[in-house]
Amino acid sequence: MKTYFCSLFNYKDGNLYWKISKSNHVKVNQLAGTTTKDERSRVCIDYKIYLLHRIIFAMHHGFMPKFIDHIDGNPKNNKIENLREATFNQNVQNSKLRINNKSGIKGISWNKNRKKWDATIHKDNKKYFLGRFDDIEIAKSVINEKRKILHGNFARFV
Repeated sequence: MKTYFCSLFNYKDGNLYWKISKSNHVKVNQLAGTTTKDERSRVCIDYKIYLLHRIIFAMHHGFMPKFIDHIDGNPKNNKIENLREATFNQNVQNSKLRINNKSGIKGISWNKNRKKWDATIHKDNKKYFLGRFDDIEIAKSVINEKRKILHGNFARFV
């Protein structure tokens, strides 16, 4: 697979450029891929769609893992130094703050019945309730410390 991708593309600074013209729409040295609604770049090779970051990873490491994590959380940054093999759970741990989050802090939610901030974190399908707090900054400190312990290099705080 690595050899095949390397025969089709040149890699430079997180982008792929066609080495060959596979159709009338593709020219040699043309930037490969299109961007989807979720900001991921993809390319069609032999009637199959591939995500560019997966091709880039395979070109550099010789295999294509089930999950690849963008270290900085930016799906547009496909530089090889920003890509790493991950499990599903590690990939989720490194996810960004959800848009429906109202506290502005991962794992912190307002408990309207108790009028306190709840701090909850997950690891390997296990839920860890870290407590209820009057002060959101204390809740943030507690959850970030636990995140460092549980998630290690895949910990994302915002």
